[in-house]
Amino acid sequence: MYSGRMIFSQLLDFVPRYEFGRCVRRYRGNYRIRTFPCLTQLLCMTFAQLTFRESLRDIETCLGAVSSKLYHVGICHPVSRSTLADANERRDWRIYRDFTGVLIKIARGLYLHDEFGVQLDQVAYVLDSTTIDLCLSLFPWARFRKRKGAIKLHTLLDLRGNIPVFVRVTHGKVHDLKILDELIPDPGAFYIMDKAYTDFRRLYRLTQSLSFFVIRAKVNLDYRRRNYRWVDKTTGLRSDQTILLAGPKSSQLYPTALRRISYYDEPTKKRLVFLTNNFDLPALTIPQLYQRRWQVELFFKWIKQHLRIKAFFGTTPNAVKTQVWIAIGVYVLVAIVKKQLTIERKMSEILQILSITLFDKADLYQTLIETDLQNLKNHYGNQLSLFDF
Repeated sequence: MYSGRMIFSQLLDFVPRYEFGRCVRRYRGNYRIRTFPCLTQLLCMTFAQLTFRESLRDIETCLGAVSSKLYHVGICHPVSRSTLADANERRDWRIYRDFTGVLIKIARGLYLHDEFGVQLDQVAYVLDSTTIDLCLSLFPWARFRKRKGAIKLHTLLDLRGNIPVFVRVTHGKVHDLKILDELIPDPGAFYIMDKAYTDFRRLYRLTQSLSFFVIRAKVNLDYRRRNYRWVDKTTGLRSDQTILLAGPKSSQLYPTALRRISYYDEPTKKRLVFLTNNFDLPALTIPQLYQRRWQVELFFKWIKQHLRIKAFFGTTPNAVKTQVWIAIGVYVLVAIVKKQLTIERKMSEILQILSITLFDKADLYQTLIETDLQNLKNHYGNQLSLFDF
C-alpha cells in the first residue's frame, strides 16, 4: 500500500516555488503579512478550482474537514473565509498574472513540437474574446448594458497544445480591436482572427512586423484584382487572387497587396472569403488554418464548464482578476502535468480525478492512469439514489 505523499502535495511539485516567490516580491504581496501569505492564498484558490467549490464558505468548510492534512501541502494555519476574502480583495492580482505567465512559458516549451492538424512550420495563434456575465447589483463597476454587468476575457491561444499565451481581463465594453494594440507581434507567426478584428491599420502593423494573419473578409470589401492563380475546385477552393484595397481610406491604411481566397464549405453550404498577407502557403492551407480558430471557442467553453470563472468569490475588480488568473494558471498546470507524465486522458478527465483524490495518499501517475471513469460519472450524478439493491 502506498504510504507516501498526498496527491495535492505531488501536484505542487510542478509549481515553480522560486518563481512564485519572485512574483510575490515584485509586488510586495507579503508585506506586513504574518499568517496568510500569498502562497497559502494560491493553494486555497487552487484547491477551490480543482474541487469545484462554489463559495468562500464552501472553501472554509471543506478545508476545515481535512484540517489535519493541510500542513502536509503547505497550509500551516486554519483558513477562514474572511481572511481569504480580504486576501482576494487586497493582494495585487498581478502576482498571479505574472506567475501564470511563468507556467505558460513552461507549458509552451513542452508542447513546442506538437501537431495541430495543419502542416505548418511556423507558430500559429488564434485571437478571440469571450464575455463573462456579472450581476450588476454586486459588480456595479462592470456595467455593460443598462441592466447587465460583464467583463471580457481576451485570449491569444497557441494552437500547439492550446496554451493561452496572452490574456487580458477588461471591462465588457472594450472593443476586441483594441487588444491588437497590446500585442507584440511575433515575426513569422500566423495570427488567425474572425472578421470582428478587421482594421487595416492594425493589420498593416502585423505585416510591417513580418507576421502573417488570416482573417475573414467582410462582404462589402472594396478591392481591385491584380492577378489570380489556378485552384483545384474539387477541394472546395473557388478562387485565389492577389488584390489591392480600393477604398479611399482602406487603401491608405493598407497600401500593399493582399491575398484573397474564396472557399466553399460543403458541410455548412457557405462560401467563405479569407484575407491573408502570406503568398507562399498553398491556398487550401488558409481555410484549414481558419478552421482551427474553433479551438479558442473550445478553450472558452472548457474553462467555463470545468473551472470557476462564472461565479466569483469576491466583488471587487482585484478579486475577480485574481480568481480569473488563478483559474487560467490551474488550466496550464493541468496541461503541464498531462504532458510531463505522458497521460493520455483528456484534461477534463484529469481534473475530475484530481477533484476527488486530492488528499489521498497515492501515487499521482498511477491514480491518473488507473482510475475507473465509470465510478467518477456515478459520483458526479446530480440525482440521488433512493434505493440500493
